[in-house]
Amino acid sequence: MTGSLTGTRRVWSEVLSPQGGASWRVLPASLAFGLFAILVYLFYLYICPDLTIEVSPHEIAGVLLGLLLVLRTNAGYDRWWEARKLWGGIVNQARNLALIGLTHGPADARWRERFIRWTAAFAWAAKARLRGESAAPELVLLLGENEAARVHAAEHMALCVALQIDELLRQACQHENSMDRFAFLQAQRERAGLIDHLGGCERILSTPLAKVYSVTIRRFLLFYLATLPFALLHKFEKEWLVPLVTLVIAHAVLMLDQLGVELQQPFATRSINHLPLDTICRNIEKDLMGLLALSDASAKRR
Repeated sequence: MTGSLTGTRRVWSEVLSPQGGASWRVLPASLAFGLFAILVYLFYLYICPDLTIEVSPHEIAGVLLGLLLVLRTNAGYDRWWEARKLWGGIVNQARNLALIGLTHGPADARWRERFIRWTAAFAWAAKARLRGESAAPELVLLLGENEAARVHAAEHMALCVALQIDELLRQACQHENSMDRFAFLQAQRERAGLIDHLGGCERILSTPLAKVYSVTIRRFLLFYLATLPFALLHKFEKEWLVPLVTLVIAHAVLMLDQLGVELQQPFATRSINHLPLDTICRNIEKDLMGLLALSDASAKRR
């Protein structure tokens, strides 16, 4: 019973929430179509009572438009989900890289802390890269002002961080209690995996869906909604309902169109449903610093 009530509350909170939906973004366009339908109704009522067309073509066109919008929404969701999987890979490989460094790397406390901090810094640098940010303030707390300034000055911040991780791994091999060759190669694989996943995200960022696809759908959508009031005039006994029905249909169709737009931009903060990269990066940093603390505590007990 409690679970059912909780589920009901969640449903209503999502329905009434002003955040996370596309309704308010398409409201001006929906109102414009509703206003146009009012003008058509008034023109029909007072000037030209024969201003109607058959509704059958709109029924067929509505099915085709729905299919096109579903295809576009699915294409946008595929991009969003692929971006989320790539960031899941960054999370896992950052953890694996940290575990290899702490387990097989030198016991030097300074090296261990620097290695963990630079590994955590990769996520913040990748986030800044994908969002087009010239700096990541979180790097100052992680690396210190001088090192953070060096990263911020780089053309590609994430690659600069990866280069420093590579340098730390090289130092680990040259240390007195050095990292063995097998562990070094495995760590390099995980480090390379971080760059591979970032490259996948950059591919999504730099190759949006084909513009011709979006333009064609929106022209079809505009023509459909602009002619819809003429097709509805003879479908209702109370013809003043035509503008209201047109507004509702326009709002629903435009929301589907906007949903496809929002999903195909998983990194842009202007998108309603962008990936929570700040939270993901914060969790990576928290997990890695926790691993360092746990490893240090275990070393002291020995």
